[in-house]
Amino acid sequence: MSRTTVGDHLLERLRAWGVSHVFGYPGDGINGLLAAWGRAGDEPRFIQARHEEMAAFEAVGYAKFSGRVGVCVATSGPGAVHLLNGLYDAKLDHVPVVAIVGQTDRSAMGGSYQQEVDLHTLFKDVAGAYLETVTVPEQLPNVLDRAIRTAYARRAPTALIIPGDVQELPYSPPEHAHKMVPSSLDVSDWAPVPDDASLTRAAEILDAGSKVAILVGQGAAGAAREVEEIADTLGAGVAKALLGMDVLSDELPYVTGPIGLLGTRPSYELMRDCDTLLTIGSSFPYSEYLPPYGQARAVQVDIDPHMVGMRYPYEVNLVGDATTTLRRLLPLLTRKEDRAWQRSVTEGVRRWHTVMERRAALAADPVNPEYVARALDPLLPDDAMITTDAGSVATWYARHLTMRRAMRGSLSGTLASMGSGVPYAIGAKFAHPDRPAIALVGDGAMQMNGLAELVTVAKYAGEWTDPRLVVAVWNNQDLNMVSWEMRALGGAPPFEASQSLPDVGYADFARSLGLEGIRVTAPEEVEDAWREALAADGPTVLDFRTDPAVPPVPPHATWDQMEATLTSLVRGGDRAHVIAQGLKAKAQELLPRRSDDR
Repeated sequence: MSRTTVGDHLLERLRAWGVSHVFGYPGDGINGLLAAWGRAGDEPRFIQARHEEMAAFEAVGYAKFSGRVGVCVATSGPGAVHLLNGLYDAKLDHVPVVAIVGQTDRSAMGGSYQQEVDLHTLFKDVAGAYLETVTVPEQLPNVLDRAIRTAYARRAPTALIIPGDVQELPYSPPEHAHKMVPSSLDVSDWAPVPDDASLTRAAEILDAGSKVAILVGQGAAGAAREVEEIADTLGAGVAKALLGMDVLSDELPYVTGPIGLLGTRPSYELMRDCDTLLTIGSSFPYSEYLPPYGQARAVQVDIDPHMVGMRYPYEVNLVGDATTTLRRLLPLLTRKEDRAWQRSVTEGVRRWHTVMERRAALAADPVNPEYVARALDPLLPDDAMITTDAGSVATWYARHLTMRRAMRGSLSGTLASMGSGVPYAIGAKFAHPDRPAIALVGDGAMQMNGLAELVTVAKYAGEWTDPRLVVAVWNNQDLNMVSWEMRALGGAPPFEASQSLPDVGYADFARSLGLEGIRVTAPEEVEDAWREALAADGPTVLDFRTDPAVPPVPPHATWDQMEATLTSLVRGGDRAHVIAQGLKAKAQELLPRRSDDR
């Protein structure tokens, strides 16, 4: 008669929680779990990444695009170590992920055994919300349930460590006895709301302002209708943190786009000139892009009391779910009849779109990286899921893509880790196999781990209802964002040995795996390449050969930054070309508008 092991019950419990996919890589530290997977008919589905870091990133991408917990699994020792970067991404971006990790058999622990790592010390920071080791079978259901429940409640990664011998023990449930801890599966929906007095105070501040700015982050997801009503009532402009790019449609005329170094001029001006600030579900960290202290009265809405009041001197911190809180706030607000402020914001947005269009049209050698993103924008499917990697490509994503209502988009926001774009897209495809995914990546990130993860794409591509997964590589043979940071912040020319990248045949590599691959070396080829990839019946890699001299100009470059950049050019580098591209890009802000732009 077959017996149920701890590994068997773990998978049964995951299924009971509605977990359908687990991203991982095998190793002998989880052999007991892998055997259980075989007996369970691969339910939940084991998705094999090429590396444990990629498994963690895929779990994060899955969680971000599905709204459900992401689960990853790794073996003991090196496998556990490899998970860390992806788990830190989940921690810093407040994403529910559960890591299940193998460990040396209990009998060998403390004996300097092979692959024995102190996993509690390793994970105590990244998975500090909940971290536990299963030492006896009766412990399992409570520990696993709490790991999942805590990941949801705290929006954080948690970790479960299971020694190899424990995985293969016969499972026995906790008894009705002393020092046994029973458990349950159910989690009811909950939506905390602030008290009435706090809402009244917040309404008084917002009503008193004549130039209201709203900043939304990912915590406002699902509250788009309420944010629109608040903006309409207050005559406000709305800026977005990068993680909140898909919260509100960019088709709304008063939406100024992203804020910060990668953001837009209208968002910069919105914050510079406002007299009142309402922040909803965002912990945007760069206070220099918020209104000057003392200029604006401010109100914050956030579900996490630990995250309120630390970015700006808010007068009222409303702790509660964004949707429910805004619904309760709306009836307390008075509609502003004077729309001059909102009209000025809208006019700034129109001007910015003209500037971006002109910058994208500038000649470059060989292809303008801004044009690559600009050409994609009108071609994006309405249900597209867009991921982007860290680096200058994130700037083009932020400034040139128009997020429409059904679109989704994300990136490694707070950790800003290279190498997340492709695994995020894979996670998104398993979350929504019936929607197209587009990963925008730089060549540095692609060489770091994107190439290997194309193998994962090829392995699973036939299973997705919508077969389209487009990986677009900005191939400029330069670690471009760091090069520009060296110029603008340090006044130093890029260090060739660290910044120069080899030219890899990304499209050729894709074709070697049975995927589609297209190399683009001229501007007139860009739009056709996008069209072909978006019409393909399978995954496609686009290799865009772009110009590294096109600058990701900040929305408001300071004199210190410009002086440092010029100093770096004097000291070395391709001075004439870089200066020419920079001057051309900046000049687009100064040119008069065309009559058809008004």
